[in-house]
Amino acid sequence: MSGAESEDKAPLLEHLIELRRRLLWSLAALLIAFLGSWAVAAEIFNFLAQPLADAFGDQEGAQLIYTSLPEKFFVNIKIAFYTALFIAFPIIANQIWKFVAPGLYKNERGAFLPYLAATPILFFLGGAVVYFGIFPLAWKFFLGYQNVAGDPNAAGVVIETVAMPKVSEYLSLVITLIFAFGLFFQMPVVLTLLAHAGIVSADGLAKKRKYAVVAMFGLAAVLTPPDVISQIGLAVPGLLLYEISILLARRIERKRESYFDDDDDD
Repeated sequence: MSGAESEDKAPLLEHLIELRRRLLWSLAALLIAFLGSWAVAAEIFNFLAQPLADAFGDQEGAQLIYTSLPEKFFVNIKIAFYTALFIAFPIIANQIWKFVAPGLYKNERGAFLPYLAATPILFFLGGAVVYFGIFPLAWKFFLGYQNVAGDPNAAGVVIETVAMPKVSEYLSLVITLIFAFGLFFQMPVVLTLLAHAGIVSADGLAKKRKYAVVAMFGLAAVLTPPDVISQIGLAVPGLLLYEISILLARRIERKRESYFDDDDDD
């Protein structure tokens, strides 16, 4: 092996060792968060089920059920995993940052760091919107199809229908909506990063506003349950975030123009 080949392989080996170290720290953080979340998985599920309990109110016989013996066990595993992923994300992001940052210029590090910090905040904000704003309305909407009073139908037959959601299906619906809103709220991060890279512009985003409206409602129809409340609840904040993205992109462009003007003056 020549000296040049040895020098080329040495930095690669160092990078692989560093990557392994960062991955181990990330996995350790995820494991610790998972064990802690597992210990309080029942309390977390009760918190997630509270909007449904409020929607049921004092309805007699209202309950969540599971129809197979291991169902609740696997529900607790899912709760612990997703909770651990959210808790450990700042540590995982920090490890990614420590691995990537040495290869970036100083101005690139300064530009990228705010986006890294904004990601979990926006995800949490999206989750809060769906939990406090969408769940109460959507659950009442769905429960409105019950016939708990046993009113007779057109044929005069009394048929009583009572909602008894399965815990696994309820959790899947809740997690889907939380992730849909959380990821949707990353729009300013994605669009401003693209604007920073020069891939999109504020004027271009503004001109495509009418297409964005159609896209928001289309995505909302795909990502949410088939009820108007959830779809509007996702599309309207999405449009507001789109407008915020235009403002942020315009600000980035002004800073870029100011930077080049200062260089020309020098």
